[in-house]
Amino acid sequence: MNVLVINAGSSSLKYQLINVETQRVMAKGLCERVGTDEASHKHGIDDNETVISEPMADHDAAMSIVLKTLVEGDDAPLGSLSEINAVGHRVVQGGKYFDSSVIIDDDVIEKIDELAELAPLHNKAALMGIRACRHHIPGVPMVAVFDTSFYQTLAERTYMYPIPYELSQKYSIRKYGAHGTSHRYIAERAAAVLDEPLADLKLITCHLGNGCSVTAIDHGIAVDTSMGLTPLDGLMMGTRSGALDPAIVTFLMAHEGLAPAEMDDVLNKKSGLLGVSGISNDLRSIRSASEAGDARAILAYEMYAQSVKKHIGQYIAVMGGVDAIVLAGGVGENCDKMRRLIFAGLQPLGIVLDEARNRERGYEREISTDSSPVRIIIIPTDEEYMIARDTYDLVHEKHAVSFSTPR
Repeated sequence: MNVLVINAGSSSLKYQLINVETQRVMAKGLCERVGTDEASHKHGIDDNETVISEPMADHDAAMSIVLKTLVEGDDAPLGSLSEINAVGHRVVQGGKYFDSSVIIDDDVIEKIDELAELAPLHNKAALMGIRACRHHIPGVPMVAVFDTSFYQTLAERTYMYPIPYELSQKYSIRKYGAHGTSHRYIAERAAAVLDEPLADLKLITCHLGNGCSVTAIDHGIAVDTSMGLTPLDGLMMGTRSGALDPAIVTFLMAHEGLAPAEMDDVLNKKSGLLGVSGISNDLRSIRSASEAGDARAILAYEMYAQSVKKHIGQYIAVMGGVDAIVLAGGVGENCDKMRRLIFAGLQPLGIVLDEARNRERGYEREISTDSSPVRIIIIPTDEEYMIARDTYDLVHEKHAVSFSTPR
């Protein structure tokens, strides 16, 4: 079964074509700067990747280019669009409505739109991708996979905020989390690496990149996560502040004369690594500057590590222990220095990093010592595979076809 996975952003459209039975990525690419004169289409796998500047007025035009690429040319993976059996869409915010992935219909579209206030850039973009697919490949079943659905298992004491209860109910203010599809994937893969049932494990999963989140997974169930009502909460990130004293918001608005939208821009786009360092939101640039002695870069680097370490400590307390800590994302997978800072001093908690293993590069691997009571594992995340698998499962179930998932 060929599943086209779509991850639409406000000015981008990322895609992969996956054969779920064979777990083979047949094609992938990214349309960037959609709606601008600098629009481009990156397509291909590994060394075969090409970048073409192409005008794309909107997501509908971008989808047209993607579909054309999949069926035309010598390297086209499909003979015709009829070989696309289903489409899976990443949707960030599912709110209280969706505790699992669902087949998309008009009611689902209406609810995704209703929830856009909680993730305005993400949900509106997902709807553009959904509508573009409906236009160009009508009749092909589509599935929405929600980042938030993994966290519908949180207890009320965990997802509620200590604000007036009536306001929470009136505006549906609660912890929804994000990156749930990634955390679900890396938890499953960690259980496979450990050769233990997921239902027997206490895991702390860390998705660390430009966007960051940590999740506590107790015997297969998400019990807490760092992101909250929106993806702004929790860890320090590339451009997002993460958690801070809420009085800072009103203080800055009053003293800087900032409107709510301007304050939102400061916290989401001008804070984090970028705001502290004044250099970049990319940890690689921060690392280079810190190693050259830049004081603000050193500070930003250390703050990022401390933010992750504090959340790991919190979740050990929440679960009463942990069997393994799992790292994913560009930073989690690739930055040995950041991993060293995060785990420094945690030996009394049974978390012992192996320095030599930490410096090695590879795919799925352990980087803790053989004697470490808590295992430290690196698992490259694969949200696209999870979206494809959910899509595969739901479409088969709807059509009452017997099947078995590959993993």
